[in-house]
Amino acid sequence: MTEKLIEVKDLEISFGEGSKKFVAVKNANFFINKGETFSLVGESGSGKTTIGRAIIGLNDTSAGDILYDGKKINGKQNRKDENELIRKIQMIFQDPAASLNERATVDYIISEGLYNYHLFENEEDRVRKVKEIMHKVGLLAEHLTRYPHEFSGGQRQRIGIARALVMEPEFVIADEPISALDVSVRAQVLNLLKKFQKELGLTYLFIAHDLSVVRFISDRIAVIYKGRIVELAEAEELFHHPLHPYTKALLSAVPIPDPEIEKKKKLLIYDPTLHDYTISKPQWVEITEGHFVYGNEPELEKYRAEIDAINAAERT
Repeated sequence: MTEKLIEVKDLEISFGEGSKKFVAVKNANFFINKGETFSLVGESGSGKTTIGRAIIGLNDTSAGDILYDGKKINGKQNRKDENELIRKIQMIFQDPAASLNERATVDYIISEGLYNYHLFENEEDRVRKVKEIMHKVGLLAEHLTRYPHEFSGGQRQRIGIARALVMEPEFVIADEPISALDVSVRAQVLNLLKKFQKELGLTYLFIAHDLSVVRFISDRIAVIYKGRIVELAEAEELFHHPLHPYTKALLSAVPIPDPEIEKKKKLLIYDPTLHDYTISKPQWVEITEGHFVYGNEPELEKYRAEIDAINAAERT
């Protein structure tokens, strides 16, 4: 049986108070199994990064629970637990240029976590760990004396990955790690993340706005719209049997390599006003095993009929 590493229950994250209160994440529910890549996909401003930052402790939560290995980690922690959590959970940020200290050498950037949490026996051990991780991410030992501005975008993201992985974490939050990179470099970074997952048994939360990127690296995908998760399923299930209109709209925007098929493709536009929740209230329901969707009773009936029709077509 698969073991849950992260569990998010009825999570709400809000900013401001009173009339200025803005709820960025509403009633989020999901779990991440040990060793899997769980992707959170949605447009800019949908609350993806907000959830990631809440898990790592950078954003406060206003309701709900975040459990790590069965233990609640949101809210007040003692210093010992907090330090242990920082070591176990690391984050790779979206913009490598902004997330690296321009005034520090690569050696210091990668070593900073080791210094802060005393994760080396002596200076020789620290140097060995840093050189080892540099080699693993495809950078040279002589790069250690250089500064971030001397590197390309892809190399800077490799430094960001090295900084996270030198801490020997169990769980890594990758916040759009390839969106600021050239297309030619994206595959290299994705392959690097896959390689480390295989070698080190890492668990990933991969945050992205592009479904085509996450398809090939994800075990399961959750789709989020305006702070609410609207659909969650295994990667291939979501691509073959999307149910929620927003998921269908996102999938229709994925480019197809064949220009002839791309020309004929119909682009779907999501209209949130098509949902009428005045009488029948929506709920988060497991419609088939492992496939969750947000909707009210009439919508759920429609989704079940869709699945039955797809299954019948596949049998013939």
